[in-house]
Amino acid sequence: MTANAHPYTIMTVCTGNICRSPMGEIILRHYVNERGLGDRINVESSGVSDEEWSHPIDPRAVRVLKERGYGPEIPADHFAHRITPDEITRTDLFLPMTASHMRALLRELPAGKRAEVHLYRSFDPDLPKPAPGRESDIDLVDPWYGGRHEFEVAIDQIEHVAPYIIDWVEERIGA
Repeated sequence: MTANAHPYTIMTVCTGNICRSPMGEIILRHYVNERGLGDRINVESSGVSDEEWSHPIDPRAVRVLKERGYGPEIPADHFAHRITPDEITRTDLFLPMTASHMRALLRELPAGKRAEVHLYRSFDPDLPKPAPGRESDIDLVDPWYGGRHEFEVAIDQIEHVAPYIIDWVEERIGA
């Protein structure tokens, strides 16, 4: 990487940036670091809404992350926020968790950035590619209104797809 080059940036995106997107950020960063790509790939998270602005990661998400061994990787200073223009500019891959997040995100992006948006679960080789207008068929479960089970399903889905996303990014950066 040259002095002027920036790391390839992945942005996970959900509603308020307190459950799914920080879980995705932490898990993807784990895989990036496990493969020794921490200096070439940056992983961040944001929301499409500011309704949870400044809040930490949801305690239920923290609990399932710790139970899966990601405790050391949970940032103590997570600050929920809506995606910013600067983040949009420097992001190379946007990973909305649902079709609704994707639609909201696409409204924020300049036309030249829209091709960089891929639903998180679209990288799952076990899922069929949804028909146009049916993207919600591969939405990542929303654990917010649920309990322990829904958070476990969400982390299962995030963990299952994470290696495929990193494989895809590795191909793009020539790792």
